[in-house]
Amino acid sequence: MTENSTAVSVRDLSKSYGGVTALQGVTFDIHRGETFALLGPNGAGKSTTIEILEGYRDRSSGHAEVLGVDPQKGGIAWKARLGIVLQSTGEPGAVTVREQLAHFAGFYANPRPVDEVIAAVGLEEKAGTLIRKLSGGQRRRVDVALGIIGRPELLFLDEPTTGFDPEARRQFWELIRSLKAEGTSILLTTHYLDEAAQLGDRAGIIADGRLIDIGRIDEIGGPDARVPVVRWRESGVVREQRTTAPGLLVAELARDGEPDGLEVIRPSLEDVYLQLIADYEHPESELSAPRDAHRATHPGNPDSRSDSAEEEVPA
Repeated sequence: MTENSTAVSVRDLSKSYGGVTALQGVTFDIHRGETFALLGPNGAGKSTTIEILEGYRDRSSGHAEVLGVDPQKGGIAWKARLGIVLQSTGEPGAVTVREQLAHFAGFYANPRPVDEVIAAVGLEEKAGTLIRKLSGGQRRRVDVALGIIGRPELLFLDEPTTGFDPEARRQFWELIRSLKAEGTSILLTTHYLDEAAQLGDRAGIIADGRLIDIGRIDEIGGPDARVPVVRWRESGVVREQRTTAPGLLVAELARDGEPDGLEVIRPSLEDVYLQLIADYEHPESELSAPRDAHRATHPGNPDSRSDSAEEEVPA
């Protein structure tokens, strides 16, 4: 891909700290205008990856380009094209929300209007309030406002909705969708898998410093990971069966009347993610089928796992 179509290009990225390997051979692209979710457990290597791409940390080996520039060599002009929302920041508490945003807006050639940004993050009523008097969730909105005020081409969002209530999260999602509609490329890390499913075009799943899967949100994990489960109760025993045709199975079960406790469960991104992590961490477990750890480099390779046998679960 060319710089015009790729916002981020990473090849065989590795990072070691003495004898400890934090990243090993990570490879992925982020296309211009897409939202890419980087998912994984704590300590998996997400923050290290992001810090390398932001230019805050040097890589040990491999190749990285962000907006066509090696982040280890990016200057002030390059950094001005980025927006960064860290997990936590240390804004001075002795200034108001508007004063802080106006100060940061002065660093950019074409910033968004301060009041527009304040409205976008839902802080109109707190614009004149000192930051130290804001709640944790409100301070988090200030973090997001600082990240977007410079009209970034690429926005890094590291756990952006920590401390948000459900309504604030939904409002934040609409803001991110509007930024994407303007052409902003976004790299998102979050522990809220519903957030990744709502906002992401594609996702990469990282564990133990390795990228174990990558693909579109609705394709991650392979087709077998998305097979629905039909669950019902029969003679006091809970039964379930994975099937690609749940409607036909339900119709068959209903021939003799409404089945007791009938459910059709379609695996969510969270279900798929948890299974991928379990398969990676316990490849020999009887509870999880083996998965090719190199599938991430061959996204078209379907997961070979197939399980359509009926299972009995004790009531």
